[in-house]
Amino acid sequence: MVNAYGADMPINQVGSISVPEPRMLTVQVWDKNLIKAVEKAIMESNLGLNPSSDGQLVRVPIPSLTEERRVELTKVAGKYAEECRIAVRNVRRHGMDDLKQAEKEGQISKDLMHDQGEEIQELTNEYIKKIDDMLAKKEQEILQV
Repeated sequence: MVNAYGADMPINQVGSISVPEPRMLTVQVWDKNLIKAVEKAIMESNLGLNPSSDGQLVRVPIPSLTEERRVELTKVAGKYAEECRIAVRNVRRHGMDDLKQAEKEGQISKDLMHDQGEEIQELTNEYIKKIDDMLAKKEQEILQV
């Protein structure tokens, strides 16, 4: 996300991204005033990328994947997976709060609240398992030489 025009915007909304070489990304920034913001956003992405600007073009060399770099990337993937788990748990909490409120107001019975609560928990467990499976697959891909 790039801080542009007083708001955070995806990088593809402030410039066009291309891949001229296998280990190089370029961002053609449409507004010259945003070049520093694009560079800053890339550096703060915690991906270990060091951009350099050339006029309205920001070049981002991609470092080769050493063993240390691969481990770093698995940690980044793990961080994103944990954010997803937290989001799923927040949805569960909101659903359970809504159920408790509906039961308190007499809109649903205690039995129905219990049954739907179990269903919400099952869905939560299913999606957390999917997240864990995707993380394991991604870690395996990253660590594969």
